[in-house]
Amino acid sequence: MSGQPIQDANLALLALGANLPSSAGPPRVTIRKSLSELAKSPGIRVLAVSRFWRTPAFPAGSGPDFVNAAALLHSRLPPDALLAELHRVEAGLGRLRQGARWQARGIDLDLLAYGDLVLPDAATHDAWRALPPERQAERAPEGLVLPHPRMQDRGFVLAPLAEVAPGWRHPRLGRSVAQMLADLPAGTLAEMQPGDT
Repeated sequence: MSGQPIQDANLALLALGANLPSSAGPPRVTIRKSLSELAKSPGIRVLAVSRFWRTPAFPAGSGPDFVNAAALLHSRLPPDALLAELHRVEAGLGRLRQGARWQARGIDLDLLAYGDLVLPDAATHDAWRALPPERQAERAPEGLVLPHPRMQDRGFVLAPLAEVAPGWRHPRLGRSVAQMLADLPAGTLAEMQPGDT
């Protein structure tokens, strides 16, 4: 994809990650399987997939390295239905949505953005985006918040995403994916390694 702004209201940005085996196999196999399952879903087309990146688990030493990727989707489903489809694919690969946040897992499919929608509203989105880091691990929104309130802070999201949607512009920050990636502190990507798909 070029660095041109993305205008299509039906384009969705997706982050994929895993660092444990799933029912499909090791993380790389699981991510490929999740993409093939999504491609079978009515109303969803997978348009582009990034390389797979190796990313150290956070905090350091908390588990095996993650495999992270990003995908650009075209969806005829509304955002809540698309999220439900992501959860269906995760469940089919053995994920149980319970326990602590930010833990080792066999598959994680995160809806990062849907066109330029801001959900549920600008004020709520801004509040979640401003949540201090120590509170982020303790609290999760009850409903869908778009764009994902942490995406601008995460190299493991932005580096793969810049390969498939560098020109997508955050509707609250006014920054493109490429710009948000460049805004990250020096050294953020130092331990990440791109690989093949």
